[in-house]
Order: sequence, then structure tokens, then C-alpha cells
Amino acid sequence: MVDDIKKRILITGINGMLGQDLAPVLNSQYSISGIDLQAGDSRYAFFCCDITDAEGLKKVFEEIKPWLIIHAAAFTDVDGCEKYPEKAEAINVQGTRNIVGLCREYNIKLIYISTDYVFDGEKLSAYTESDPTSPLNVYGRTKLLGEEFVLTGLTDGLIVRTSWLFGKGGKNFVKTIIAKSAQADVLKVVNDQRGSPTHTVSLSLALRELIRSVFLKPAKSENYGVYHVSNSENCTWYEFAKTIVDLCDINVDLVAVDSTQLARPAKRPRRSILDNSRYEQITKNKLCPWRQALQSYLSDR
Repeated sequence: MVDDIKKRILITGINGMLGQDLAPVLNSQYSISGIDLQAGDSRYAFFCCDITDAEGLKKVFEEIKPWLIIHAAAFTDVDGCEKYPEKAEAINVQGTRNIVGLCREYNIKLIYISTDYVFDGEKLSAYTESDPTSPLNVYGRTKLLGEEFVLTGLTDGLIVRTSWLFGKGGKNFVKTIIAKSAQADVLKVVNDQRGSPTHTVSLSLALRELIRSVFLKPAKSENYGVYHVSNSENCTWYEFAKTIVDLCDINVDLVAVDSTQLARPAKRPRRSILDNSRYEQITKNKLCPWRQALQSYLSDR
């Protein structure tokens, strides 16, 4: 009976890295349902659905009748997107078009999770929401197209760009460094790309604050649109890796290399630091530094 009076939130990609932390953060205040390709946590109403299937999505929307969609489902493998652009287009572009169309049809609010990779990395200071976008890879381009659907299709949608996510669910850089350190004495890590590692718990708490500040207060059109949300402070991937092995007391030699030395299909921005000022102004909240978030993540592991 309690769920009947709670506002209903549907999370796409509920079993992904963000979804696994987001659902429990929101669960005490909202009635949570999820879409994914495989079943996950039994605490939440689950619907097996492919977001590229417009008719299947519509049936889910009609059954749940959500108040808000948090669209976290995406093809996020950056090199995989480069290798399989058609798959990236289908999931990140067509899937988002389907979500936006149904939100418009049923008057549902939307938060779309996007990425720092919509930028080219040439700016020497942190990127604001109004800075020009210029993605360098297929992943960034397809996520930017999704943003455009939200901005042109909805008047009360939010786009949340975040960066360098790590969390308990799925693959992430922290797990990769720990696993590779057990298999090799020396690891090469890129030292010419700079951003802000972001814990999925930190992002989930920030999304909860955005919902409270934007959707649960009297509507203000100027509060919709794009937000940058990441843990504060920044580092290179090498500096991130060095902090991981130090905190875990792992004995491995890290070698800092230029990204050109690693043959990777997708080009990455050299600097994709996000300016969180708008988020902080609207919510009166600030995310903790990434090192503190990393310590919390490692403690939970």
C-alpha cells in the first residue's frame, strides 16, 4: 500500500553500474521499477525489455505509469562503440529517441545520463554546460545525439553529464587495475588524459538531490536542461591508478605513458573536467573529492 502513494521512478539499465547503486538510494522515498535485459535485484519491479523495442517499451510505460524516467541504459564501452557503430547508434540514439517519445506522449519527466566525452578536451579549464560540444568518438557522438532528442523533445527534461564512473556493478577502471596488478608486475597507464573519477554512489545521491531541487519544487523552466555532475577535483588515469594501488597496498610498478603509445580504437579527450557550479547552485550540495569517494568504494568492497 505504501508504494501506491510513492511517486514512481523507472530506471532504464537498472542492473548496470549506475543503476545498481541508484535504485537503493532512491528506494526509501520512491517506488522503483527497472528495465534491463536480464533480471537483477528482486527488491524492485523488473521488466525485461530492450530500449530499441519501441512497442515493448510502450507496454512497460503503460503498466508502470511512471512519474519520472532515469535513462541510464547505454552502450558505454567506448572502444566497443568505435568497433560497432551500428550497435551504438541503435542503443544510444534510437533507444533514447524511443524513451523521449514516450515521455512526451505520457507527460513523464526524464533525466538522461550523458558523458564528458561530448567534449573534445581542448579547453584548458573545466567545461561548463554552455561550452560547445565536439565529440571525438562514436560513443560521444551518439550520446550527444541523445541529448539533442531530450532538449528538442521535452520541456521539462534534465541531461546529467558525468565522468569516469566507477562502482560496485560491472566493469570499471578500479577493478581493472586491481585485477591486472595480480597478473603483472608492470602496468602501463595513460598520463595525458585528465578528468574527474566519479563514484556511482556519489552520482546517485546527486541525482536524488536534483530530483528534490528541480522536480519536487514549483516548476521553473530555467532549472531544466543540462547539468554537470562529478566528484570534485581531478587527475590523470595514471594518477588515479597510483592512488588505487597505494590505497590497496598493491606492489606493482606503474609506468606513465602517452595515449598515442596505446593502440585503442577510440580517441579520448585530453581534458574533460566538468564544472559542477550549476548543480551546486541549484541543489546547495557539493560532491566530495574523488579520492574520498574512492576510499569509500574500496571500504565497501
